[in-house]
Amino acid sequence: MDKVIKTGICSFGMSGQVFHAPFLYVNPGFEFTAVVERSKNIARQRYPDVKVYTTVEDMIADPELELIVVNTPNYTHFDYVTKALEAGKNVVVEKPFTVTAAEADTLIALASSKKLLLSVYHNRRYDSDFKIVRQVISDGLLGDILEAEIHYDRFKEELSYKKHKEGGLPGTGALYDLGSHLIDQALTLFGMPQSLWADIRIIRRDSVVDDYFELVLYYDTLRVRLKCSYLIREALPSYQLHGRAGSFIKTKSDIQEAQLQRGLLPNSPDWGAEQPHEWGLLHTEINGKVVKQFLPGTNGNYMDYYNGIYAALVNNAPNPVAPQDASNVIRVIEAAFKSSREGKVISL
Repeated sequence: MDKVIKTGICSFGMSGQVFHAPFLYVNPGFEFTAVVERSKNIARQRYPDVKVYTTVEDMIADPELELIVVNTPNYTHFDYVTKALEAGKNVVVEKPFTVTAAEADTLIALASSKKLLLSVYHNRRYDSDFKIVRQVISDGLLGDILEAEIHYDRFKEELSYKKHKEGGLPGTGALYDLGSHLIDQALTLFGMPQSLWADIRIIRRDSVVDDYFELVLYYDTLRVRLKCSYLIREALPSYQLHGRAGSFIKTKSDIQEAQLQRGLLPNSPDWGAEQPHEWGLLHTEINGKVVKQFLPGTNGNYMDYYNGIYAALVNNAPNPVAPQDASNVIRVIEAAFKSSREGKVISL
């Protein structure tokens, strides 16, 4: 590639180590140039040529950098994205975009005024399981979709040691964390709902953040249910879609995170490939014939997101995740909390 985009990552915890650095490192369009690491020396051990800063402000001031990845705690996103944009840098910010929709709108306006790219890392759009769900819907294999249910469940009674996730700070809890993924997938598939109802609770001992939620998104003829619990030992299929012609049932089966945590790089053979036992079950009617079969999944690949960022910066291609999409996710989250507090359906 003729142009290489020099990039800095604002922190090197799990997000930096697993979801960003490996993709920047192997993509010829990017250079993993700089990182913020205050006390440890993990980044330089893995990437000897990387520049290490001890503060986000110092890294943002580096004149070499063209792109900043803001992957700090959720409540800091607004501040650091603002500083990066003010410094003339393009920005990729981790989900959730911001704590409030008002903050999101402010950042969108700032990026637009400075003619800079602002994108949100909703990487679960590039999971193998979601990709086949999206394909089944776009191919019309189920007819008009009448009901959809998406789950993201865990079994984990103990609290995380990460205070920025479980400490009751703004933007913490299951709805902001895992809910951001589910809401973004629902909006990507079906658009913004007309209204919603939500039940958001704390179910683990000693937790101070929500760890259970159920949202129902209301459309004209469609109902979408989004569910998450941290105390589900035997999980249901993550995707359940029912249309006028048939149904599609699919497990959450993307293996990229597990591959990355094992130290594999995104250019490894069979990257993101599903195992046959994880294929989704299609039961529908095609050309008057009832069909019941397992559909092979396509490979998941988060690199598609960074390829999209490169194309947007270099070739003026569309933003792979427009900030307005991510702002809509925050609007749904805010409405869900309001619905749960007031015990009623909230219009959007």
